[in-house]
Amino acid sequence: MLFEAMVLVLARQMPVRAMSRIVKEHDTRLWRVLDHYIQETRKEADFSSVTDVGVDETSSKRGHNYVTLFVDLEDPKVIFATEGKDASTLGRFKEDLASHKGNANAIEEICCDMAPAFIAGTEKHFPHAQITFDKFHARKILNEAVDEVRRQEQKLVPELKKTRYIWLKNPRNLKPYQSTILEELNVKRLNLKTVRAYHIRLNFQELWNQTSRNAETFLKKWYFWVTHSRLEPIKEAAYTIKRHWDGVLRWFKSNINNGILEGINSLVQAAKAKARGYRTTKNLITMIYLIAGKLNFNLPT
Repeated sequence: MLFEAMVLVLARQMPVRAMSRIVKEHDTRLWRVLDHYIQETRKEADFSSVTDVGVDETSSKRGHNYVTLFVDLEDPKVIFATEGKDASTLGRFKEDLASHKGNANAIEEICCDMAPAFIAGTEKHFPHAQITFDKFHARKILNEAVDEVRRQEQKLVPELKKTRYIWLKNPRNLKPYQSTILEELNVKRLNLKTVRAYHIRLNFQELWNQTSRNAETFLKKWYFWVTHSRLEPIKEAAYTIKRHWDGVLRWFKSNINNGILEGINSLVQAAKAKARGYRTTKNLITMIYLIAGKLNFNLPT
């Protein structure tokens, strides 16, 4: 089985199309080999100990085509991947979990973004699980609100043009020239709405530095401040946080986030870019299992 072993090794290092030229085989045969061994290996997977799960989508093609990934947050690896990003993906995960000795009632924590589909799917198929809303997603909501304030204000303040990334970074991460621009805008225009929105975002990030006892009190004060800010995009972001209040604060008990998934997503997108895309979603899912599933292939000798 030297050929199969070589295919499995090389597929982690280069696009299948490039490998096909090296081994002088049509890439469709190589995909069949990969899919066969991945499916056979997954049959032996045991998910009976899985309790904490991260859920996130990754784009499969240009447009609105997605694959949803389910990751074991205790032993970081993709345990299931499926096409789409609607509530039915949670149903398919439940079925796959059961086929690998897992139990939906044993899932204690699910970390996801605030997509209504993921929330509905979790409530329907994993009624015993608590939802933690990914803190990076919560920050993203504030980032988008700050940028919307900037885009509105730049119509009257031309200096704000081409400054988008300054307001999306923390001060310590700014490049020297960006720090200079930020300082100049602060000095010259003390009442910029964008500056106010930026400080609201920075203050929100301090939530994650609070103790579990103080977290809700801190968030209530922040919410009151923001909803009286007269910055409409920022207020809308605060209303979103309010609608997902319990899941945001759940982090202080679960202490889980989807940082692992973000890293896996980066690996998937890098592989996709190197391969210049995949002809089918099935091929993409095969590659996801190969690079992020931590599969141990037992090849016959």
